[in-house]
Amino acid sequence: MKKMKKILAGVLAAAAVCTMLSACEGGAASSGAASAAASGGNTAEKTYTIGIAQYNTHPAMDNSLKGFQEALTDAGFIEGENVTYNIQNAQGDNSTCTTVASTMANQHPDLVLAIATPMAQAVVKAVTDVPVLVTAVTDPAASNLVESNEAPGGNVTGTSDLTPVAEQIALIKEIVPDCETVGIMYCSSEANSQQQAELAEAACEENGLQYEVFTVTAANEITQVAQSMVGKVQAVYIPTDNMLASGMKVVSGVTTPAGLPVIVGESGMVSNGGLLTVGINYEELGRQTGEMAVKILNGEAQPATMPIEYQEKYDISYNSEAAAELGITLPDDILSEGTDMAGAADESEAA
Repeated sequence: MKKMKKILAGVLAAAAVCTMLSACEGGAASSGAASAAASGGNTAEKTYTIGIAQYNTHPAMDNSLKGFQEALTDAGFIEGENVTYNIQNAQGDNSTCTTVASTMANQHPDLVLAIATPMAQAVVKAVTDVPVLVTAVTDPAASNLVESNEAPGGNVTGTSDLTPVAEQIALIKEIVPDCETVGIMYCSSEANSQQQAELAEAACEENGLQYEVFTVTAANEITQVAQSMVGKVQAVYIPTDNMLASGMKVVSGVTTPAGLPVIVGESGMVSNGGLLTVGINYEELGRQTGEMAVKILNGEAQPATMPIEYQEKYDISYNSEAAAELGITLPDDILSEGTDMAGAADESEAA
């Protein structure tokens, strides 16, 4: 009987200990939930590492990164407190893209952001065990980054920077009414540029414009190719091409003195000498991508079932200095609704 009492006492004591431990765990969980709520969904106990793989340095990509980090900060992911960024830039070199991608794969961060198509293609091949977000990519599915834009199906999703090419070509008809032939200039090794060039060709045909295609394969070809357009076309169209975005000052250094207006794919190219665009706001696109990252890091969504997202609102940007040098008077609606990018590149470099 005494033995039975001892056993019963032991059982009751064990039960009491379990109850106490459960209560402690519940309190810790409640405290963690409160921290998560206070910090926008992530817990203060975990420090996140995010790899940033950027293809090159120019306004579109820089603004994409800026918007991405702003979205994470707004959601409670504070650099130096609970998130660390490992930022790598390939400086436009495709072989360096492979090196950067391998580095990201070996470091096993919580998430990787790949900016621009060449970098995204390298990262997606190398990084298979953590979520990958891509941005500044025209068509992720066509670039073999996801199974489909509607259902990515793997560890990759993100945002598209598909620009309103038809509207951009229509600007040529509006600004240069006597234009007969458009020069479509892009880097032939960039899949995203090829896709936009094909859209531009179709838009030219719809608008009754002839076109000639001028391609570059390396930065040192830009001047020669730009010079080859002079006398053959009355206007130039350049899509959101990474190589030409970086070399836009070289292009405009030829085209503007020659009297050739250049309609471009995004505002950063306007600030570097392009005349006009209606296109993507890359800071907002980066922010949109960052909001997707927050959902993934907080466990609210998985890349496989997150469709590629697109920007629905476009910005008008123009360069008043280029217009004056070209002798072009821009319509009042463009002046009133758009943003003058003249001098913006110089201000950015000074900063």
